[in-house]
Amino acid sequence: MADGNITKDAMYGAVAPDDFESMLTLDRYGQRSTAFDKIISATHDHFWDPLDKKYIDFDEPFDLENEAMMLEETQPLFRLPYVDQTLSDPKQRVAFINYLQLRNFSSILHGEQGALNLSASLCHVLYDQGAQEYAANQTREEARHVTAFAKYVKSRWGRPTECGAALKSLLIEIIEAPEVYKKIVGMQMLVEGLAMGAFAHGFKHNRDPVAKKLFQLVMTDEAFHHKFGKIWADRTIPKLTEAERNQVEDWTAHCAQKLIFDRGDPREMAEIFGRFGMDPERVIEDIIQRRKERDPHRKFKGDTNVFRVLIKTLLNAGLITERTRSFYGAYVDLDELAGEGERMVGDDIAEDGIRYLQAINFQDGARKRSLAVSIAAE
Repeated sequence: MADGNITKDAMYGAVAPDDFESMLTLDRYGQRSTAFDKIISATHDHFWDPLDKKYIDFDEPFDLENEAMMLEETQPLFRLPYVDQTLSDPKQRVAFINYLQLRNFSSILHGEQGALNLSASLCHVLYDQGAQEYAANQTREEARHVTAFAKYVKSRWGRPTECGAALKSLLIEIIEAPEVYKKIVGMQMLVEGLAMGAFAHGFKHNRDPVAKKLFQLVMTDEAFHHKFGKIWADRTIPKLTEAERNQVEDWTAHCAQKLIFDRGDPREMAEIFGRFGMDPERVIEDIIQRRKERDPHRKFKGDTNVFRVLIKTLLNAGLITERTRSFYGAYVDLDELAGEGERMVGDDIAEDGIRYLQAINFQDGARKRSLAVSIAAE
């Protein structure tokens, strides 16, 4: 088995990426974990095809020139007097909001590409047949997410924007990491946790019906992907030594900090300000000043706040202890999160989406209709 994986359960055991010979071991074919079988079996129940208009039609129009995808009150930058005054023309304000959405959807697209490559890399190293089949299923589902978001961006804007520097470096770091625990924590829990928050927020606030449908369809898959990481956490974290736990917690905090930096650093948005006739340095100064004036104890609020959803994912998995509590506590009220229980904001959206898919996929198979919903709710 490959070194450094902190393997506490055989079903998460792995070999080196170039050790295909181990996959041909005869005894391996007679061994298979059943932990992922329910998730694998439910794959067909939440199937959807981004190329089939009966699931989603990317040709449905949206007037980007005259209609903002998001309401102004959901855009914190308009609270800066300089931005609010500079963007005085209504059409300019619409264009600004919709360009921010192009950047948002582009980041999601790049993240989905990272998830595709990550799950494919797990196929190469996971030794257990059940874990390997699950990773293969996720690879297929992430591939359709890349297709779907690429089609959406093309239908609305023509071309995506570049991947942010912080997100890009983190995706490369996770995908190229030889340790399986880094891949699972980094992608299955952190990036997927951030994505579920972003999708839930988009589903709730985006005014483009095609975008809302896309978010919901993707969430029907992501609800299952998150479970793979949760199973790992349940079977691994309680068995860690203190040194191993510190190692995993440090990696988790490292990834979380990079994700928060990617979405929260105003310098990552300098290109946007210049595009709309604003002095990027002036906007950045205003943002920094506004942050200084905030209550230092202010926390992220709102059930669809992306960082709040991300941190709740880690809390539910047992990846936040007294040792790292102060880091996350600077952003959210951890006691408040703990009091909410394990159910996530995206669960209801995903379950409604699965029912929508069942109505399409199993019109003549009513007996199957409750299977995927019940598994997704577990």
